[in-house]
Amino acid sequence: MSRPPRAASWSILVAVSACLVVCARPAIADDTPESMKPYSEAIPGTELKFDLVPIPGGTYEMGSPASEPKRNDDEGPKHSVKIEPFWMGKFEVTWDEFDIFAYSLDIKKKEREKVDLAKQPDFEKKADAVTRPTKPYADMTFGYGRDGQPAICMTHHAAMEYCRWLSAKTGKIYRLPTEAEWEYACRAGTTTAYFWGDDTAAIDDYAWYVENAEKPMPVGKKKPNPWGLFDIHGNVAEWCIDHYSASTYEKFASQNPAVQPVVLPDAKEYPYVVRGGSWDDDADKLRAAARVKSDKEWSVQDPQRPQSIWWHTDARFVGFRVVRPLKEQDNLKDFKSPVVKGKGTHD
Repeated sequence: MSRPPRAASWSILVAVSACLVVCARPAIADDTPESMKPYSEAIPGTELKFDLVPIPGGTYEMGSPASEPKRNDDEGPKHSVKIEPFWMGKFEVTWDEFDIFAYSLDIKKKEREKVDLAKQPDFEKKADAVTRPTKPYADMTFGYGRDGQPAICMTHHAAMEYCRWLSAKTGKIYRLPTEAEWEYACRAGTTTAYFWGDDTAAIDDYAWYVENAEKPMPVGKKKPNPWGLFDIHGNVAEWCIDHYSASTYEKFASQNPAVQPVVLPDAKEYPYVVRGGSWDDDADKLRAAARVKSDKEWSVQDPQRPQSIWWHTDARFVGFRVVRPLKEQDNLKDFKSPVVKGKGTHD
């Protein structure tokens, strides 16, 4: 049997290990308040909670270098971006959470309990007033299950409206991340193709993708990134608030740095940005810089005319997670989805 290390050696070992852990963490920006801590948000009127982790403010290089394998032209030029602190959902939004909104389960619960809707607190009245999705044409879980599963197949508009409902419910600002915030949070201070490195040797430890999954998987089963975000690569691709533009980076590169950049949504239903890749994608689509735009083909099986502004019948790979800004940027204050039912506006 081997002897235990002497006290002095053990102390040195502990100190070195602690240093390695601390040194491995990305630097926290000086303007990030120490009061920003992880927390759980309870959804009023339900027994559900979801977890958020703090994302420090800072400046980073957005996009990919020309030398990155499988790189697409819309990932450049690399440019400097300044991000303010925010919280981000630890996990992708699950059906447990989304169903409350999508199927008006909170309102139905009030009806069963005979709540006097006129005497509700203002925040509940505002939440009840948010328009809910129409009944989907088919089972949007596609048999993948609900409990702990990431919600899928919702449109960009539906994800935006969920955030508006959640904001009213909680009295806090929740929204989709900007594309710049998403990449910043995904990278977590790293500069490689994936937060764990440039190759895919460790991908099975961190991500669900086409080689190890045949469907979206329950959230939080893989290892998180350095800032505590699970499934940021793979599982389901995640909506960002931005309208997609192939020339976005050229515009923002001249600002050096671009401060809180975003391409605001408009009344068109397509194309919007999704990030992170999914269970149905090859590994290169999971890269931190990889960009995908929504497409009308995502609703090809929807027989309705006009097609639903709430559900993508063919986007089993798309979901989202929420963010909460420490201080909301001016151009997103009180912003809501401009999409209107029946307009049929596209790209």
